[in-house]
Amino acid sequence: MCWPLASGARYDNPALCFKRASLKAKKLKLPEFDKFNDFVATMEVAGGRFSRSCADLVRFLVYGGFRKSEAANIQWQDCDFVGKKIAVWGDPENRTKNGEFRSVPMIPVMVQLLDRSKVERPDAKPDDSVMVVHECQKAMDRAAKIVGMPRITHHGLRHLFATRCIESSVDIPTVSRWLGHKDGGELAMKVYGHLRDQHSVEMAQKGTFSKRQPENVIQMPEQKAVLRGRCGRI
Repeated sequence: MCWPLASGARYDNPALCFKRASLKAKKLKLPEFDKFNDFVATMEVAGGRFSRSCADLVRFLVYGGFRKSEAANIQWQDCDFVGKKIAVWGDPENRTKNGEFRSVPMIPVMVQLLDRSKVERPDAKPDDSVMVVHECQKAMDRAAKIVGMPRITHHGLRHLFATRCIESSVDIPTVSRWLGHKDGGELAMKVYGHLRDQHSVEMAQKGTFSKRQPENVIQMPEQKAVLRGRCGRI
């Protein structure tokens, strides 16, 4: 209840009479696997000076789940090709052993992307940025329109990384660490929890309590099974 003013002043909290508005999670509109490949291929052959580099930035963001600002600061010296991981520094200017960083594993397609990039840029130095371009929203908007998919942003590519990981059975706390969240997975659970539930339902369909038939056994048609019961062996 809101109390009226008395003597030109009020001693209660006027905000107490308002209910806190609930926030609805924004529904993610992410492309399917084939549509994403068409999207990146369209960017690559757009004919611009940096078309190939823009397509590679999209791949880099999706394969690593980086923020746009993080991708811009990742250098070749941050890529551990032996341990198959990439160091993402909290403070790009403080690349020391005591500096704050997280490790993101190199999935196979990331290794392929970086191997090709090294071949194409043989003179790249350890402190050079891995990505040639650091922003490509216009190129993404154009490609999305051509292939007929919803517009996606650089941050949307980060969501796509997390979604694909969870759909591949990576647990949410692990994905959360890869994304750099420090809440133990609470935020990731809110954003991607429905994916886990959907995956659980799909996996449940594979469970069975019936005796598994050998692969070389052919199930007889229902009609023949009935005749066998009436007439004995057919």
